[in-house]
Amino acid sequence: MPHIPYTESSALTLLSFDEALSASGKSGGYDPEKWIYVPDFYTEYRYLLGTRGDNPLICIGINPSTAAPDALDNTLKSVSRIAKGNGFDSFLMFNVYAQRATDPDRMDTVFNRALHKENMKAFEYVLSHVGEGISPAVWAAWGTIIEKRPYLFSCVKDMAAIGRRYGAHWLCAGKCSKAGHPHHPLYLKKDERTVPFDLESYLKEAEA
Repeated sequence: MPHIPYTESSALTLLSFDEALSASGKSGGYDPEKWIYVPDFYTEYRYLLGTRGDNPLICIGINPSTAAPDALDNTLKSVSRIAKGNGFDSFLMFNVYAQRATDPDRMDTVFNRALHKENMKAFEYVLSHVGEGISPAVWAAWGTIIEKRPYLFSCVKDMAAIGRRYGAHWLCAGKCSKAGHPHHPLYLKKDERTVPFDLESYLKEAEA
């Protein structure tokens, strides 16, 4: 079923990332030893969804869809396959913008700074909780959808700054678009290999 936001996210009462994380795993319906799901109930936004491990492939899409633990959509099934095929012990799905919408055209028309702030806390949490001595592996996978809203590039710039602090290395999978956007996880070969992605050059090109 599609998810159509019923309002701009600025009209929502948001759980902060810390509040949602502390309550995660308590709603039931999935194994919290296997899954991380924040918030851990279906709502208009999602900070994190993935499996637990020391060496995750951190995939960055544009915005969440309808996936949940034990009910992955085709995008998340592809993410899981690519992570396993490239030697990672887990995957985490994060998004440039946390508002849930199956149609990106229905995303907020006005940037919700409060939602973005909490989403960046989620990103920092993920990067800071990989295994000791492991450089966080971040898979840029937002595709051409990043052109849907002008604020999305600013979100990626904030993520890039956080990534620098934690020594993250950026990856992509599949052929980039003519404009240089990294490939979306769908329609990748099952044995697709991740390769280095020059995020800094990408952002400079986008601003040119």
